[in-house]
Amino acid sequence: MRADAARNYERIVSAAVLAFEEIGPEVTLEQIATRAEVNVATVYRRFRARDQLVRAVLDHVLTLEVEPLTAVETDDPWRDLTGVLEAVVEVLARRRVIHSLAVDFEAFDVDSAHRFLSSMERLLRRAVDAGAARPELEARDLAAVITMNLATVHPADPNGTARRRFLALLIDGLRPSPTPLPPAKD
Repeated sequence: MRADAARNYERIVSAAVLAFEEIGPEVTLEQIATRAEVNVATVYRRFRARDQLVRAVLDHVLTLEVEPLTAVETDDPWRDLTGVLEAVVEVLARRRVIHSLAVDFEAFDVDSAHRFLSSMERLLRRAVDAGAARPELEARDLAAVITMNLATVHPADPNGTARRRFLALLIDGLRPSPTPLPPAKD
Protein backbone atom coordinates (compact mmCIF):
# COMPACT_ATOMS: atom_id res chain seq x y z
CA MET A 1 0.00 0.00 0.00
CA ARG A 2 1.32 3.44 -0.90
CA ALA A 3 2.28 5.68 2.00
CA ASP A 4 -0.56 8.17 1.36
CA ALA A 5 -3.07 5.33 1.01
CA ALA A 6 -1.83 3.82 4.29
CA ARG A 7 -2.18 7.20 6.02
CA ASN A 8 -5.71 7.64 4.67
CA TYR A 9 -6.62 4.11 5.75
CA GLU A 10 -5.42 4.78 9.30
CA ARG A 11 -7.17 8.18 9.42
CA ILE A 12 -10.44 6.65 8.23
CA VAL A 13 -10.33 3.73 10.65
CA SER A 14 -9.31 5.93 13.61
CA ALA A 15 -12.09 8.39 12.79
CA ALA A 16 -14.57 5.53 12.45
CA VAL A 17 -13.66 4.14 15.89
CA LEU A 18 -14.53 7.46 17.51
CA ALA A 19 -17.54 8.14 15.29
CA PHE A 20 -19.16 4.78 15.99
CA GLU A 21 -18.76 5.25 19.74
CA GLU A 22 -19.76 8.94 19.82
CA ILE A 23 -22.56 9.00 17.23
CA GLY A 24 -23.60 5.36 17.19
CA PRO A 25 -24.10 2.66 14.60
CA GLU A 26 -26.09 5.02 12.40
CA VAL A 27 -23.05 7.18 11.66
CA THR A 28 -22.71 7.74 7.93
CA LEU A 29 -19.64 7.20 5.84
CA GLU A 30 -19.84 10.88 4.97
CA GLN A 31 -19.54 11.80 8.66
CA ILE A 32 -16.56 9.47 9.01
CA ALA A 33 -14.92 11.00 5.94
CA THR A 34 -15.37 14.49 7.41
CA ARG A 35 -13.81 13.41 10.71
CA ALA A 36 -10.93 11.72 8.86
CA GLU A 37 -10.47 14.82 6.71
CA VAL A 38 -10.67 12.82 3.49
CA ASN A 39 -13.05 12.88 0.58
CA VAL A 40 -16.03 10.54 0.96
CA ALA A 41 -14.97 8.93 -2.34
CA THR A 42 -11.75 7.88 -0.60
CA VAL A 43 -13.78 6.09 2.08
CA TYR A 44 -15.95 4.34 -0.52
CA ARG A 45 -12.91 3.41 -2.60
CA ARG A 46 -11.15 1.84 0.38
CA PHE A 47 -14.25 0.32 2.02
CA ARG A 48 -16.72 -0.76 -0.63
CA ALA A 49 -19.20 -1.93 1.99
CA ARG A 50 -19.95 -0.97 5.58
CA ASP A 51 -19.02 -4.44 6.81
CA GLN A 52 -15.48 -3.94 5.50
CA LEU A 53 -15.15 -0.77 7.56
CA VAL A 54 -16.61 -2.46 10.64
CA ARG A 55 -14.13 -5.33 10.21
CA ALA A 56 -11.24 -2.85 9.94
CA VAL A 57 -12.45 -0.94 13.00
CA LEU A 58 -12.73 -4.12 15.07
CA ASP A 59 -9.28 -5.25 13.95
CA HIS A 60 -7.94 -1.81 14.91
CA VAL A 61 -9.42 -2.07 18.42
CA LEU A 62 -8.17 -5.63 18.86
CA THR A 63 -4.68 -4.81 17.60
CA LEU A 64 -4.16 -1.55 19.48
CA GLU A 65 -6.28 -1.95 22.60
CA VAL A 66 -6.77 -5.67 23.31
CA GLU A 67 -3.72 -7.60 22.10
CA PRO A 68 -1.18 -5.50 24.06
CA LEU A 69 -3.01 -6.46 27.25
CA THR A 70 -2.09 -10.12 26.73
CA ALA A 71 1.65 -9.39 26.87
CA VAL A 72 1.58 -9.30 30.67
CA GLU A 73 3.82 -11.73 32.53
CA THR A 74 4.47 -11.54 36.25
CA ASP A 75 5.29 -14.23 38.77
CA ASP A 76 1.53 -14.82 39.32
CA PRO A 77 0.10 -16.69 36.29
CA TRP A 78 -3.44 -16.81 37.75
CA ARG A 79 -3.50 -13.05 38.31
CA ASP A 80 -2.05 -12.50 34.83
CA LEU A 81 -4.81 -14.61 33.27
CA THR A 82 -7.69 -13.12 35.25
CA GLY A 83 -6.30 -9.59 34.96
CA VAL A 84 -6.19 -9.92 31.18
CA LEU A 85 -9.76 -11.28 31.09
CA GLU A 86 -10.94 -8.35 33.20
CA ALA A 87 -9.03 -5.81 31.09
CA VAL A 88 -10.23 -7.24 27.77
CA VAL A 89 -13.84 -7.19 28.97
CA GLU A 90 -13.41 -3.57 30.09
CA VAL A 91 -12.02 -2.51 26.70
CA LEU A 92 -14.77 -4.27 24.76
CA ALA A 93 -17.46 -3.00 27.14
CA ARG A 94 -16.17 0.53 26.57
CA ARG A 95 -16.39 -0.17 22.83
CA ARG A 96 -19.96 -1.43 23.14
CA VAL A 97 -21.15 0.00 19.81
CA ILE A 98 -18.19 -1.42 17.91
CA HIS A 99 -18.65 -4.83 19.53
CA SER A 100 -22.35 -4.79 18.69
CA LEU A 101 -21.64 -3.82 15.07
CA ALA A 102 -18.99 -6.53 14.81
CA VAL A 103 -21.55 -9.10 15.95
CA ASP A 104 -24.22 -7.75 13.60
CA PHE A 105 -21.86 -7.73 10.61
CA GLU A 106 -20.07 -10.95 11.60
CA ALA A 107 -16.89 -8.93 11.36
CA PHE A 108 -14.63 -11.08 13.48
CA ASP A 109 -11.57 -11.58 11.31
CA VAL A 110 -10.03 -15.07 11.46
CA ASP A 111 -6.47 -13.72 11.66
CA SER A 112 -7.30 -11.34 14.52
CA ALA A 113 -9.14 -14.06 16.42
CA HIS A 114 -6.23 -16.47 15.92
CA ARG A 115 -3.70 -13.90 17.18
CA PHE A 116 -5.83 -13.19 20.22
CA LEU A 117 -6.43 -16.87 21.04
CA SER A 118 -2.72 -17.63 20.63
CA SER A 119 -1.81 -14.93 23.13
CA MET A 120 -4.51 -16.14 25.52
CA GLU A 121 -3.23 -19.72 25.11
CA ARG A 122 0.15 -18.65 26.50
CA LEU A 123 -1.48 -17.08 29.57
CA LEU A 124 -3.76 -20.08 30.05
CA ARG A 125 -0.91 -22.63 29.82
CA ARG A 126 1.08 -20.69 32.43
CA ALA A 127 -1.92 -20.75 34.80
CA VAL A 128 -2.55 -24.46 34.15
CA ASP A 129 1.13 -25.30 34.66
CA ALA A 130 1.02 -23.42 37.98
CA GLY A 131 -1.99 -25.51 39.05
CA ALA A 132 -4.17 -22.40 39.20
CA ALA A 133 -6.51 -23.18 36.27
CA ARG A 134 -8.40 -26.28 35.10
CA PRO A 135 -6.11 -28.42 32.93
CA GLU A 136 -8.89 -29.20 30.44
CA LEU A 137 -9.43 -25.53 29.52
CA GLU A 138 -8.74 -24.28 26.01
CA ALA A 139 -8.12 -20.74 24.82
CA ARG A 140 -11.50 -20.72 23.09
CA ASP A 141 -13.08 -21.29 26.51
CA LEU A 142 -11.61 -17.94 27.54
CA ALA A 143 -13.09 -16.31 24.44
CA ALA A 144 -16.46 -17.77 25.47
CA VAL A 145 -16.05 -16.33 28.99
CA ILE A 146 -15.43 -12.91 27.45
CA THR A 147 -18.41 -13.25 25.11
CA MET A 148 -20.73 -14.42 27.89
CA ASN A 149 -19.63 -11.55 30.07
CA LEU A 150 -20.16 -9.00 27.32
CA ALA A 151 -23.79 -10.15 27.17
CA THR A 152 -24.23 -8.47 30.58
CA VAL A 153 -23.10 -5.07 29.32
CA HIS A 154 -25.99 -2.61 29.18
CA PRO A 155 -26.53 1.15 29.48
CA ALA A 156 -28.51 0.78 32.71
CA ASP A 157 -25.27 -0.35 34.40
CA PRO A 158 -22.81 2.40 33.43
CA ASN A 159 -20.38 1.49 36.22
CA GLY A 160 -20.26 -2.17 35.15
CA THR A 161 -21.26 -3.53 38.55
CA ALA A 162 -23.20 -6.47 37.08
CA ARG A 163 -20.49 -7.12 34.50
CA ARG A 164 -17.80 -7.36 37.17
CA ARG A 165 -19.98 -9.62 39.34
CA PHE A 166 -20.72 -12.04 36.51
CA LEU A 167 -17.11 -12.04 35.35
CA ALA A 168 -16.05 -13.02 38.88
CA LEU A 169 -18.51 -15.92 38.74
CA LEU A 170 -17.21 -17.00 35.33
CA ILE A 171 -13.58 -16.71 36.42
CA ASP A 172 -14.27 -18.86 39.47
CA GLY A 173 -15.29 -21.63 37.05
CA LEU A 174 -11.77 -21.58 35.56
CA ARG A 175 -10.22 -22.80 38.81
CA PRO A 176 -9.32 -26.47 39.20
CA SER A 177 -12.20 -28.68 40.24
CA PRO A 178 -12.59 -32.37 41.05
CA THR A 179 -15.38 -32.45 38.48
CA PRO A 180 -13.93 -32.14 35.00
CA LEU A 181 -15.62 -30.14 32.30
CA PRO A 182 -17.41 -32.02 29.52
CA PRO A 183 -15.14 -32.46 26.48
CA ALA A 184 -14.88 -29.54 24.08
CA LYS A 185 -16.84 -29.94 20.88
CA ASP A 186 -14.72 -29.63 17.74
